[in-house]
Amino acid sequence: MENLIRPLIVVGGAVVLTLIIGWGTDLLLRKADERHNETPLWGLLRRARIPYQLVLCAALLRGSYNEAELFEEHRIGIGRTLTLVLIGSAAWLVVRIAAAIVETSYSRYARAHRDPARVRRVHTQVSLIKRVVTAVVAVVAAASMLLTFPAMRAAGASLLASAGILGIVAGVAAQATLSNVFAGLQIAFGDLVRLGDTVVVDGEWGTVEEITLTFLTVRTWDERRITMPVSYFTSKPFENWSRGTPQMTGVVFWHLDHSAPVEAMRERLRDILRECPAWDGRDYALAVVDSTPNTLQIRALVTAKDSADVWTVRVTVREQMIRWLCAEHPYALPRVNTAEAVLPSGGIPSQDGTESRRARESPGTGRG
Repeated sequence: MENLIRPLIVVGGAVVLTLIIGWGTDLLLRKADERHNETPLWGLLRRARIPYQLVLCAALLRGSYNEAELFEEHRIGIGRTLTLVLIGSAAWLVVRIAAAIVETSYSRYARAHRDPARVRRVHTQVSLIKRVVTAVVAVVAAASMLLTFPAMRAAGASLLASAGILGIVAGVAAQATLSNVFAGLQIAFGDLVRLGDTVVVDGEWGTVEEITLTFLTVRTWDERRITMPVSYFTSKPFENWSRGTPQMTGVVFWHLDHSAPVEAMRERLRDILRECPAWDGRDYALAVVDSTPNTLQIRALVTAKDSADVWTVRVTVREQMIRWLCAEHPYALPRVNTAEAVLPSGGIPSQDGTESRRARESPGTGRG
């Protein structure tokens, strides 16, 4: 009977004490969060209550089961299991605390700076820092768990002796992975591309949605996801429309008849932009940039605060200008001339000044 009651008392006492300490700590964090609304640190630390309680419970059981002389025949196995749980939960707790500190620093920076480009840059760096910290803590925890086994400790000397050779072999085998890792760090701290940036890669326009140490995800305008290695952005050219400032200038082209009312189109463009909420009011222009035997090429320049708004302005201007031309100046639309050519009364003179017989004899021709 005593062999059954003693384990229940030890385990039950450890669990109850863990719940009491965890509840008290959570209560203190909740009050601190209510008192200090200017920082999210205390609220973020509350997310670590589960690994915190696991650490407490594992530590209490690990320290008490030896004194209670429980399960003598399984003493080594139980002790090693509790040690593994303690290491794993401690690593989990460290990751949660580090994430809370990093996210708190980012939120303070985002509140203090209004520049979206700088905020996105810091967001990208913060995301990669959290991933690096998680990876380092996981590696250290895994190594600590392995060292709890005597066989691993005995083999430690030989492993350290061959670490150089293994490092060279691993570096050659994982060359692509390592290049992506270093490229990810270069992107994060070199400010090449940030989360939320509008980019054009391989002819695809989209927004950077996720950046990790090895790959980057771009969400296209039609909601597709393009995943590519981060080394692409350090080895090949790409367009970053959010670099520096998100303001953009858009272009709209029309091919119209030579009789198009260019001055009236300038006034109409001004009226269209004044009614378009996406136009930022910085600038606009309209000019004839080219001509062909049949049409004029007219170009309008419009501005907007970012790539999404410049697209809206372009399609609005194109649609409303065509509608206005069809209603008010239909003659300005491109036409195919099928009327007969009218010859001069004296005919078409030849190079020697005499009237061309072919011109006299040929009837009017048409153009198509």
